[in-house]
Formats: sequence, C-alpha cells, structure tokens
Amino acid sequence: MQNYKNHSRYYPFHHFVITPLTLLYLIWSIINLFSALSTGIGLEEQIYQFTGAVILFLIPILTRIYALKNQDRIIRMEMRQRYFELTGTSFREKERKLRLSQIVALRFAGDKELLHLIERAIKEGMRSKEIKKSIENWQEDRRRV
Repeated sequence: MQNYKNHSRYYPFHHFVITPLTLLYLIWSIINLFSALSTGIGLEEQIYQFTGAVILFLIPILTRIYALKNQDRIIRMEMRQRYFELTGTSFREKERKLRLSQIVALRFAGDKELLHLIERAIKEGMRSKEIKKSIENWQEDRRRV
C-alpha cells in the first residue's frame, strides 16, 4: 500500500545508471580539458570532448524535465476531472488559489477527503509535504514518472 513514507519513486535506469555515467564523463572531460590547457597538447580535441560531455549530461536532465512537465499537465487535468465529478463544478477557481505543488500533493487524497483538503490547503496555505502527511486514505499512483 502506497503512503507518505513510500510514495517517492526512482527510475533506476535514469537515476542510477544514465545520469551518473554522464556526470562521470563530464568530470573526466573537464579533467582532460584542464590537462590539455596546461600542456597545450590536444586542446582542440579536449574542447570537442568537453562540448560533447556537456551535451550528453544535459540530455537526461532535459528528458526528465519534459516528462515531469507533461506529468504536471496530466495531474492538473486529472484534478479538474475529479473535482468536477465530486462537485459538478469547475476546479479552475480553486486551482487559481493553489500552487502546483499543492495540486500534485492533493492528487494522492482519496475522494472522501479531497474536497476538505483542498479547502484546508487554500485556507491554511499548506505546503505539499503537510498535505501529504494529512492524507488518511492514500490514493495510490504507481504509474508516475
């Protein structure tokens, strides 16, 4: 059962393979670049290697950002749909009063406590961590990025 303590998610291939390897390659290329700068030997090749390493390091970071931004859009749509199903009214008025981090946290609340938590989050300005800790009936999400 998913809850506050175990809801964080890592994608092992991204977090523990690709990103660390590209970071190591970037560090290695920086070391080689400084070595070439001090000796003057192979400087052009090391600049080329460094440029490639920077590009390769940025690719997994950018793909992660793109995935998370897309996920945020989906969460907003999901919350709009859930709110409409529960109340018959649009979520947009409430949505304007909430930060994205609050909306993301609220998505874990079950339908029975969602409306109350939305009101509390707006009234008390709850942080996402506080919202998640307040959830009693956790709605699992094992498909997120």
